[in-house]
Amino acid sequence: MATTTSITTTYAGEFAGQYISAALLSGSTIENGGITVKPNVKFKEVIKKVSTDDLVKDASCDFDATSTITLTERVLQPEFQQVNLQLCKKDFVSDWEAISMGYSAHHDLPSSFSDFLIAHVAAKVAQRTENSIWSGSTATSGQFDGIETLIAADALLPAAQEVAGTTVTAANVIEEMGKIVDAIPSALYGSEDLYVYVSQNIARAYVRALGGFGAAGLGANGTNAMGTQWWNNGSLSFDGVKLFVANGLGDNKAIAAEKSNLFFGTGLLSDSQEVKVLDMSDLDGSDNVRVVMRFTAGVQYGIAEDIVTYGIT
Repeated sequence: MATTTSITTTYAGEFAGQYISAALLSGSTIENGGITVKPNVKFKEVIKKVSTDDLVKDASCDFDATSTITLTERVLQPEFQQVNLQLCKKDFVSDWEAISMGYSAHHDLPSSFSDFLIAHVAAKVAQRTENSIWSGSTATSGQFDGIETLIAADALLPAAQEVAGTTVTAANVIEEMGKIVDAIPSALYGSEDLYVYVSQNIARAYVRALGGFGAAGLGANGTNAMGTQWWNNGSLSFDGVKLFVANGLGDNKAIAAEKSNLFFGTGLLSDSQEVKVLDMSDLDGSDNVRVVMRFTAGVQYGIAEDIVTYGIT
C-alpha cells in the first residue's frame, strides 16, 4: 500500500522552484563534534575500561607488584533502522507540476519534488538520530537507547553525581548549573574535553540570565553591558566548563561528561546520508516510487563514575 499522499496546493503565480519544509532540529551532537563517533561497527564493539588503585608506592630495593589493575567492558551495539516510503506517481498528475513529469503515460516523479524529498528524509533522520542519542528508547520503533536511558539504569553512577532537577528559568539557571559543576569529580574538572551538555531550554535561560536586568543576571546590563543583545550564537561556558547545547536532551535535563567518554556507533557514516529513490515501473510494472534508507546507530558511554546527571533519574 502506498504512503498516504495529500496534495492540496493551489497554483498562484510562477513556481519558485523549491518546496518549503517545517524547520527541523539539526543533528547537532554529531555535526558539532559533541560525541566520539565510532564508524565501521558491523555488529558490536567492546569498549574496554581500565581502572587502577594507587600506582605510586614508597621505593624499595626489590620489585614489589602492589598495584591492582581491573579491566571491565561495555558493549556498543548499533541498532538497524530504516525508512520506507512509497508514492504513486499518478497522484502528481493533477498537481501544478504535472508538466515536469513529461507527457507520456510512463511518467516520472517531478524532479524538484524528488530532490526535496531526499533532503527532507535525510533531515528527518538527522532529527530522529539526535533525539535518540540523548533520550531515545529501544522500546520505541525507530529509536535506540540514548545516554539518558542508559545512565538512568546504571547503578554505578554515584548518588552524589545524580543531581535532582527542577524547572529551569532565567531566575534559577545560575544556581542550578552551579549544582552540576559542583558535582563534577575533581579528577575531571579542567579536562580539555569536559562538557556540560544542556537542553535547549536551559541554554536559553542561561543566555537570558547573562543578559542581566534581573537578580540572577550578570550586572545591571548583562555581559559587556550589552543587555539581551550580548549573545550572537557563540560558545558558552559556565565556571570554566564548556557548554554544549544538545538538541536531543529533554527539557530541564543536563549531563556533564567528557566527550571521550561518550560514543556513537554506526556501520558506515555514509549510510545515514544515502537516500535511494527507486522507480518501480521497470521492476513490477507499477506506477510507484519508493524512498528507502537503511543504516545502523547506537550510543554507549565508557565510565559511569565520570558522568554527572541533572534531572535524570
